[in-house]
Amino acid sequence: MQLVVARIGRAHGIKGEVTVEVRTDEPELQLAPGAVLATEPSSVGPLTIATGRVHSGRLLLRFEGVADRTAAEALRNTLLIAEVDPEEVPEDPEEFYDHQLIDLDVVTRDGTEIGRISEISHLPYQDLLVVQRPDGSEVLIPFVSEIVPEIDLEEQRAVVDPPPGLLDDSQAEIASSREDS
Repeated sequence: MQLVVARIGRAHGIKGEVTVEVRTDEPELQLAPGAVLATEPSSVGPLTIATGRVHSGRLLLRFEGVADRTAAEALRNTLLIAEVDPEEVPEDPEEFYDHQLIDLDVVTRDGTEIGRISEISHLPYQDLLVVQRPDGSEVLIPFVSEIVPEIDLEEQRAVVDPPPGLLDDSQAEIASSREDS
């Protein structure tokens, strides 16, 4: 099974390094030197990681055959894809691969059906569950333990405890109001 593990960002320096947006909870396994990764678009790869280091909180990678800034910049926005065993699961029981979450039923704590997870949106600060509702609309649910307290892979469901207004705009609470001057 193929798993997107990162997206290449901008070039860093003049020796072919690139920043990467990590999309895996185990970058030390999938983004280690020597790893050979497929790419999207496929015409760019496969790419072999030559070196990796953290600089100012960002992961920087250099690939074999990419020796300068121009070649590194040409890789921008390329997805890096690792081949993983479908039976493999992350070491931490609170972590999940995207393929484990796709198609899970989403219900509230009281059992009310919300929909089904159609994709995971990886943003810089948190992930979002994209949930397809029975009426065809979508709702975005932050994938944080306060809002998604339970993932039950055996029952194929995600239990959510949404704050007011997340699922229904009419229940939104106004935190503050400004008075017109």
